Amino acid sequence: MSVKEQIEALRSELEQHNYNYYVLSAPTISDQEFDKKMKELQDLEAAHPEYYDPDSPTQRVGSDLSKEFEQVQHRYPMLSLGNTYSEEDVRDFYERTARSLNEPFEIVAELKYDGTSISLWYEKGRLVRAVTRGDGTKGDDVTANVKTIRSVPLRLRGNDYPEEVEIRGEVLLPWAEFDRLNKEREEQEEPLFANPRNAASGTLKQQNPAIVAARKLDAYLYYVLGEHLPADTHYGNLEAARRWGLKIPDVMKICHNLQDIFDYIHYWDTERKNLPVATDGIVLKVNSLRQQKNLGFTAKSPRWAIAYKFQAERAETRLNSVSFQVGRTGAITPVANLEPVLLAGTIVKRASLHNADIIEGLDLHIGDQVYVEKGGEIIPKIVGVNTEARTMMIGDKVRFITRCPECGTPLVRPEGEAAHYCPNDSGCPPQIKGRIEHFVTRRAMNINMGPETVEDLYEAGWVKNVADLYDLKITDLMSLERWAEKSARNLLNSLRESKSVPFERVLYALGIRYVGETVAKRLAMSFHSIDELMHASFEQLVAVDEIGDRIAQSVVTYFADERNRQIVERLRAQGLQMAVSEAVLANRSDRLKGLTFVISGTFSQHSRDEYKTMIEQHGGKNTGSVSGKTSYILAGENMGPAKLEKAAKLGVRIIHEDEFLKMIEE
Repeated sequence: MSVKEQIEALRSELEQHNYNYYVLSAPTISDQEFDKKMKELQDLEAAHPEYYDPDSPTQRVGSDLSKEFEQVQHRYPMLSLGNTYSEEDVRDFYERTARSLNEPFEIVAELKYDGTSISLWYEKGRLVRAVTRGDGTKGDDVTANVKTIRSVPLRLRGNDYPEEVEIRGEVLLPWAEFDRLNKEREEQEEPLFANPRNAASGTLKQQNPAIVAARKLDAYLYYVLGEHLPADTHYGNLEAARRWGLKIPDVMKICHNLQDIFDYIHYWDTERKNLPVATDGIVLKVNSLRQQKNLGFTAKSPRWAIAYKFQAERAETRLNSVSFQVGRTGAITPVANLEPVLLAGTIVKRASLHNADIIEGLDLHIGDQVYVEKGGEIIPKIVGVNTEARTMMIGDKVRFITRCPECGTPLVRPEGEAAHYCPNDSGCPPQIKGRIEHFVTRRAMNINMGPETVEDLYEAGWVKNVADLYDLKITDLMSLERWAEKSARNLLNSLRESKSVPFERVLYALGIRYVGETVAKRLAMSFHSIDELMHASFEQLVAVDEIGDRIAQSVVTYFADERNRQIVERLRAQGLQMAVSEAVLANRSDRLKGLTFVISGTFSQHSRDEYKTMIEQHGGKNTGSVSGKTSYILAGENMGPAKLEKAAKLGVRIIHEDEFLKMIEE
């Protein structure tokens, strides 16, 4: 690969990671990996200026702009800080600052909180606006959401605050609330948040402030800006802000020399694990505002500050055993059972081992001392073994099982897949209960029951498959422990209401392997009824846009099983929707067939979701990012600047609401 190709590949990869992190709030790599790739690109660009590109990830601050909020210009740009994982870089920063100033100076050391950045504007002591960092020059106005955060004062205390003042900080989700929220989402089969930072970011982008209030966000503030500040030092202004009623962390320290800084870093590298919120490093700032001004800024960051990031948290503990869990699709997941250890603010007792290949690669033995990392993951993972700690008393080598731990059926491993499966889908209890739990979830049939109720009904013998749910009687339910007439009637009413759920959700609820919400909708709109889908051939299925061999074969296999067909017929007899409604079909057309749309901005005549539905109803396709395959961008107010620039580069046509509505009316 040539140097130019290396640069272009890195730019493309980093842009995607920027999008995952700032827009989707769903990063796929750690901060450390991202920073390493960014440094690699910076070095290549510095060595080869002939490949300069103003749109390179090295030339801009990543964006978290949401298209549903009003975008507001920052009075002072919110620049990012230079990052380092090296104490040597901290020393270089200190010595460079000393040379540049050539006079005594102080450094304020603070913890770097791992949340989402926020700017609070107060005028005459009143909170008038809260804005996200956005792209550094403008961000989203999330005032209504921030006002639900109890630690953010709506009015400042005292009377010595400036007429106008900006306070910057971090919106955070405490560990306890993060665990509670993810437990709720797991019960609803919603995607789990990867870490508190993403949960805080996703919460701030909610359109309903009531949801934000329920999630109990917090805000830690660390920077005061304005024209008439009470002190000429950063530390002094934060102490003043604390008097005004703002939540200023009490862990700041004025450092007079390099040893003070290293002492602070070493102390908090361990002690931060006992904090109620996530942290990922230390921030060092020159204390004097005059000296900050003299040091100035680079294009992206201040020269008077640097962020030192901690390594991904790792703990060493003993592997006591390995258990194997069976999911609703029959996939077997190995889980390491560990001696409890404190990691990233929580006690860890279990860690994911993923699959047989991972186990073999680690060469695990029962009793091994293993290294466990959380590093932004939902579930901790084992990343290595301390082989030097092995003794003659070490236990057996961990091997992947060959039979289902629940029903004893020999496992299978499909060609090209990493997972092992139990093929006994009709007789393996966890698979049966898992399919019922999936069927009743909010995004599927939205039936008012949780895993405990499914367990009770299964153990009582009332429900052995999803069709049995609709045969339940009030006497059946009241025979269960803790069930009263009111709760029984509520469940039966919920079952009755589920019969109006549209066909595409019924199809998703059946739990066919690889058929998620999007695939179910595409299949429903292509085949229109369960009968057409049941009789569709493999060739007809793969002819549908985005339906590959694996999905097609799974659908064919599902309907080839007589037991599944019987369940479908029982559900049909109970009145569930087994075809796309006439009203939806009447509005369908091929006017947008073959066209791909990207929706960006805010609209006045219809919501974004309504426009997505219209595009699909008329044969078009929705996608989230602009590419050479994009036919049109449907643009509303405040269209994202990145999409606008990319559209111009690729020659993608931009249309507005009125023009789009005419396209589907013709």
